[in-house]
Amino acid sequence: MLKTIALRRSGASILMLVALTFGCSQTDVGLTAEIKTRLVADSTVNASHIDVTTHDKVVTLTGNINSQDEKDRALQIARSTKGVANVVDMIAVRTSDTTASAPDPGRTVGETIDDATITAKVKGRLLDDPQVKGLKIDVDTREGVVFLTGEVGTRQEMDRAVEIAKATEHVKDVRPNLNVTKG
Repeated sequence: MLKTIALRRSGASILMLVALTFGCSQTDVGLTAEIKTRLVADSTVNASHIDVTTHDKVVTLTGNINSQDEKDRALQIARSTKGVANVVDMIAVRTSDTTASAPDPGRTVGETIDDATITAKVKGRLLDDPQVKGLKIDVDTREGVVFLTGEVGTRQEMDRAVEIAKATEHVKDVRPNLNVTKG
């Protein structure tokens, strides 16, 4: 009898979760949550490298990932989610000359630390600059190449962010994937 009660409670909890998910899925928050959940559950996508935002049922995916297959799958997941009006693709695929499969046994601990140091320096400089909204820009570094992903208000802000990154010590190149939201 206790087992039957536990199963009924468990079943009721699952039904409540399903109802909550479907009830919220048409809101921007619900769409974002559903897409993030689907990305995490997918074996092709590394969801920790992709940010999902939704405004008026338009989903924006941003991030820096290692393969075109991963990008294609993430976009497919977002586009196939019920209630999504449009998907904005802000995902950058790292090119083969700047990446290798993770973990990369050819990379030394020093190289990995150097990239982390560059990332921290660039991010700090972006946050310190009054012309740039550094909180909206994701910074990743691979073998000295800095990837900037996110949103900026103007073309001048984007140019300034790239300039800051290029002027940072040990940066070999900058690959911006920044969406200009105004003009």
